[in-house]
Amino acid sequence: MFEKQNFPNEALIILQTLKEKGYKCYFVGGCIRDLLLGILPQEFDLATDADPKTVASLFEKVIPTGIDFGTVTVLVNGKSFEITTFRKDEKYTDGRHPTSVIFSKDINEDLSRRDFTVNAMAYDPETGALIDNYNGQADIKHKIIKTVGNPETRFKEDGLRAMRACRFAATLNFAIDEKTFSAISKTLNVVKKVALERVHDEIVKMLKAEKPSGGFEFMRKSGLLKLFIPELENCVGVEQPPNYHKYDVYWHNLYSCDAAPKDNLIVRLAALLHDVAKPSCKVDLTFYNHDKAGVKMAEIILKRLKFGNSGIKSVCNLISNHMFDYKSEWSDSAVRRFMCRAGVENLPNLFALRVSDTKAMENEINVDYLKELQARIDKIIAEENALHIKDLKVDGKDIMKELAIAPGKKVGQLLEELLEKVIDDPKLNDREKLLELIRKHA
Repeated sequence: MFEKQNFPNEALIILQTLKEKGYKCYFVGGCIRDLLLGILPQEFDLATDADPKTVASLFEKVIPTGIDFGTVTVLVNGKSFEITTFRKDEKYTDGRHPTSVIFSKDINEDLSRRDFTVNAMAYDPETGALIDNYNGQADIKHKIIKTVGNPETRFKEDGLRAMRACRFAATLNFAIDEKTFSAISKTLNVVKKVALERVHDEIVKMLKAEKPSGGFEFMRKSGLLKLFIPELENCVGVEQPPNYHKYDVYWHNLYSCDAAPKDNLIVRLAALLHDVAKPSCKVDLTFYNHDKAGVKMAEIILKRLKFGNSGIKSVCNLISNHMFDYKSEWSDSAVRRFMCRAGVENLPNLFALRVSDTKAMENEINVDYLKELQARIDKIIAEENALHIKDLKVDGKDIMKELAIAPGKKVGQLLEELLEKVIDDPKLNDREKLLELIRKHA
């Protein structure tokens, strides 16, 4: 199984300190699950029968993270660990938080109120005792997500648990127990009460899975997808040209997402949503302007799910440009215009999206042309060609001075015209040549 050395020394110091004072203390939850799976835990949480104020009094650096709910964060050598007091089962009236918190002296009571069996284990590294009252080890072995106790009761207590079930299924590559899964669709009214910020967090975690598609499919089958991303649900069964596509639009989006780099949230989101507007743009087996319509749709979806403006802008840029059709015959000015349109800073992500898009097609299309395009882009960057107005050797003040005009739209329009000329011929980005062009507008 695992031993004392599997746990950070700092966390062991906390456990030993509490036990020396006569309190019980265990490692609990996700860290036990992950260690049993052979995964290095990102967090090591502890549970104790000491009340939060007592825990806070025993350590120098403490943050009252959720002290009203029994949780404090203890810092040891710069590392943080959440310590939660054992709790009894409480009543939930808002579908998210208990109405009151009742502390307990019994670890078994605490484990009985947890969400899933794989998260309801406790371990004492000093004695080697593993408390597993709900067969969490067996469910890990059989790769099953199952609630502790009655599924409907668990999901009615906290609506976020339904999303967590799908997320864990995706990140752990597990199935969801039949009764547990069935209970999700029966408790959707409780899920509706969950703050969208919390749904956002679960979707972000799901997108970090090796294959997020499994989680989104569980969401679809349970009714969760229709609640939060109905636009993606509408892609189900929408056929595409068979000479290019093996899957309908829904599965193409999901498999593109799987193929995108798992550590790149922007590309994964863009892959998930890049063809989301196809159903609304469908004419026979063509999807005119689905890229442009997709930008508006993706913006609505991402705002709904509480993504930040910067991320939304980046994702929408990729969706807007994902249909680029590079040919070797492109002139250098065409490459420069492409760079301006997409933004140089977005090109690595755009190319990553193109690769993931092609991997989800009938026959994976050769993307060696991207190497050629990248080489041409690198050359243009090395030559320091002007790609933005700020790169021009003149500015708005020069225009106003030469033409004796006040600030206004004309200044901006002239700068745009100059940039167009410079993109066509980079040699024109010379101060005297540009001033001469300006004077012709006098």
